[in-house]
Amino acid sequence: MRAVWTLVLSVIMLAPTLAQEIETAWRETITGQIVALRSGDGEAALSFAGAAFRANYQNDPQRFAEDVARSGYGPIGKSRVHSFGDYRELAPGVVLQEVELIDADGRVWEAVYQLADERDEGWRVQGVVLRSTPSIGI
Repeated sequence: MRAVWTLVLSVIMLAPTLAQEIETAWRETITGQIVALRSGDGEAALSFAGAAFRANYQNDPQRFAEDVARSGYGPIGKSRVHSFGDYRELAPGVVLQEVELIDADGRVWEAVYQLADERDEGWRVQGVVLRSTPSIGI
């Protein structure tokens, strides 16, 4: 019986670690895409996007970065710093992650990234909602 309780306690103690590793994986995807957009590297930015985006831009990945900027998401590429807020798991392998971005002028932007754990690809960005806030970053 003692062995069973030891096993149960071990699993319970590992659960937060496993959850944190998964959370880190999708945050690395978001950070990778943000860094790529900051540097204007369309190919790298597209590599972090979901399969539908990759299929649409496979022949011209640089156009992906240009379209992101033209479509009102320019503050992501112009941000100087970002930090992570809350996240919510919508379903197994699908999450919403809040991200705060501060641009060169100190304006604060809030983004909500939707990510999916795509088979053989890992966590990929499926979409982003971005809005400015009345806050001023420091």
